[in-house]
Amino acid sequence: MAKDPAFEEVSLPLFSQSSAKAAERGKQPSYIRDHRARLRQRFMDGGATAVPDYELLELILFRSIPRRDVKPIARMLLDRFVDFNRVITAPPERLAKIPGIGEAVITDLKVLEAAAHRMARAKVMQRHVLSSWDALLDYCHTVMAHRETEQFRVLFLDRKNCLIADEEQAKGTVDHVPVYPREIAKRALELNASALILVHNHPSGDPSPSASDIAMTDRILQALDALGITLHDHLIIGKSSELSFRSSGYL
Repeated sequence: MAKDPAFEEVSLPLFSQSSAKAAERGKQPSYIRDHRARLRQRFMDGGATAVPDYELLELILFRSIPRRDVKPIARMLLDRFVDFNRVITAPPERLAKIPGIGEAVITDLKVLEAAAHRMARAKVMQRHVLSSWDALLDYCHTVMAHRETEQFRVLFLDRKNCLIADEEQAKGTVDHVPVYPREIAKRALELNASALILVHNHPSGDPSPSASDIAMTDRILQALDALGITLHDHLIIGKSSELSFRSSGYL
């Protein structure tokens, strides 16, 4: 990932000459320092609901870019990626194309994304999945809804329908992901799983199943049936909604 030395060494055009000189001396201009203090206090007093998306991004960027006005960068990120979630989950190579975004910013955003995934995952691991269905859907949306390419995951359950493993089986293109029923069945046996839930995303945002989605699910179902393993559901995750094969009558 290429660094952005110009951002580190040369002031952006929108900064005044005095502000640039202050930054070069390692000091924050007073208007930046005061703005950051006010925004932090507003966030601490009111929480996330007290700040819009661009200011929440500013709060994150404060640590990555300690002596610059980060509001223009936050605005550019939202202009390019539309919303906060898409900024956090954007591929590093696309983030690097935004002026002012270097390795420090990208690393911090990816750490934040990983933390969000861990927190959502903790709510479903080792828990009874069928009675924690909303938490499971939240986890799937957090991890997969904003991906730009298809991803196929398998959730492995024990005899009590508690989640014992969550594994990515394959990555694909914007409209296809290769899936191998035998490999899924083999892995279920290795984990001593009694049931599975399949999950994949549609980057288009529409969770409606394609003919190939339905055919692939049937092949996996046949492979699992031969081993006495239950296929509880296949979830397709869209941008803001999901489709359950079970609820929709495909299983």
